[in-house]
Amino acid sequence: MGEKISRKTIVIGHKNPDTDSICSAICYANLKRCVTGENYQPGRAGAVNEETQFVLKHFNVEAPEIIENVKTQVRDIEIRETAGVKKNLSLKKAWNIMQEANVVTIPAVTEEGLLEGLITVGDIAKSYMNVYDSSILSKANTQYANIVETLEGAMIVGDETSYFNEGKVLIAAANPDMMEYYISRGDLVILGNRYESQLCAIEMDAACIIVCEGAAVSMTIKKLAQEHGCTVMTTPYDTFTAARLVNQSMPISYFMKTEALITFEMDDYIDDIKDVMASKRHRDFPILDKNGRYRGMISRRNLLGAKGKRIILVDHNEKSQAVEGMESAEILEIIDHHRLGTVETIAPVFFRNQPVGCTATIVYQMYQENRVEIEPWIAGLLCSAIISDTLLFRSPTCTDVDKRAALHLAEIAGVEVESYAASMFAAGSNLKGKTDVEIFYQDFKKFSVGKVSFGVGQISSLNAGELEELKDRMLPYMAKAREEHGMDMMFFMLTNILTESTELLCEGQGAEQLIAGAFRTYSEEGAGVKDHVVSLPGVVSRKKQLIPGIMLAVQA
Repeated sequence: MGEKISRKTIVIGHKNPDTDSICSAICYANLKRCVTGENYQPGRAGAVNEETQFVLKHFNVEAPEIIENVKTQVRDIEIRETAGVKKNLSLKKAWNIMQEANVVTIPAVTEEGLLEGLITVGDIAKSYMNVYDSSILSKANTQYANIVETLEGAMIVGDETSYFNEGKVLIAAANPDMMEYYISRGDLVILGNRYESQLCAIEMDAACIIVCEGAAVSMTIKKLAQEHGCTVMTTPYDTFTAARLVNQSMPISYFMKTEALITFEMDDYIDDIKDVMASKRHRDFPILDKNGRYRGMISRRNLLGAKGKRIILVDHNEKSQAVEGMESAEILEIIDHHRLGTVETIAPVFFRNQPVGCTATIVYQMYQENRVEIEPWIAGLLCSAIISDTLLFRSPTCTDVDKRAALHLAEIAGVEVESYAASMFAAGSNLKGKTDVEIFYQDFKKFSVGKVSFGVGQISSLNAGELEELKDRMLPYMAKAREEHGMDMMFFMLTNILTESTELLCEGQGAEQLIAGAFRTYSEEGAGVKDHVVSLPGVVSRKKQLIPGIMLAVQA
């Protein structure tokens, strides 16, 4: 199937994505497309912050599509593309289609592709059990074209597109003298080549006569039939076989299920539909697109081989930071520069983790290793990510490799690093009109060590006054956030890029004491502690300075 070739792989960063997370996803997806020619798409697991918006706008790049979760959906698995049929299809033809396709259910669809009903093998079997109902053929509003086709016959008089919709079906086995007692107006009469019987049926105003064993129909009978508005057809079968077959010409519309059909959509999650499928006795369920058009059938067997969404993680490898539903996804690669966390994979993956200041630095190296040209817009995004993650080379996480990469990329992108970085940071620390929630979660990550869980948010700014104002706003909100997440401690870094220092807001029992003890090496008197705020001169990096310090203190 063609679908396999174009199966999509999503390249995605962490929740509450920063500039590195978004830019690395875009640039790595582009690299993978260039190298493999396959379908790699960048995604994001949260809103784009102001700094990243500035970067994307500056280089005229669209933000990646938001991915709420990566749970397996119907669209991710191979559905059986059983063709839809028209509702006036004969039972015989429906049966043949089922046998050829080895299916037990066929969908009836309109010209526009909308689902009208379902016919199953069981429904066809039931139709054969109505042997005592001689008027079922007309009740089913059977088209003459179906009868001709089913009996492999020929239309002699009449219109194939007309319908048999009134009388009963009977075989003219008796004497013509007796026939007039049981033929009624509008009946369908199956008979042999006896001229008298044919004449009698027409004169009794039968709606249709079927002449068996391929017998010729005389000109007189044809003329008389036309005058009486009686349809005449011939069949090579004998009367017994024709009588058995004729019911197979009924349209599936009379027997198919049209009410309370259980259907699923392409966007439905497998976990949600499993229970519904298990609770119903049907073997097959129709799949519709969001416009209600029929796409295919799905059975429980399809779910057994369900493959999750294919994803590549960039800039994170911890489950708590990953997009929802990751446990059901197929992780192909991880490209990261953080400590090793808790992501578990089913199969081996390509895992590249380097102690550099930014994921974009690794992506830059991979462009070079694969000899793929770095276009100016790609260079701009990668350079911006490195500037952001290393606070323009001020962060202790920054390595010579990061700096060399950023300067080379800036050259390709045509940007002057110092002035561009100032504009970028100013855009990122523009907090006017933002709610406490927006500020707190602009750059927030969760961590856990043993049984202790904690969250750390960070705002980096060139504006000391702006950071000072945030203290009074963030402290009360942190208490609320800690309760909502059910965590032991919450921290918020107010990082001044110019002075290369952080005021750390602490929330939770023992949080201040933990930080004061962990960071006493940062000043001779120990870290300055005052009303839930700890001053940390020289600390600007959450990843390289704050988190390792907290981890060691918790484990001590």
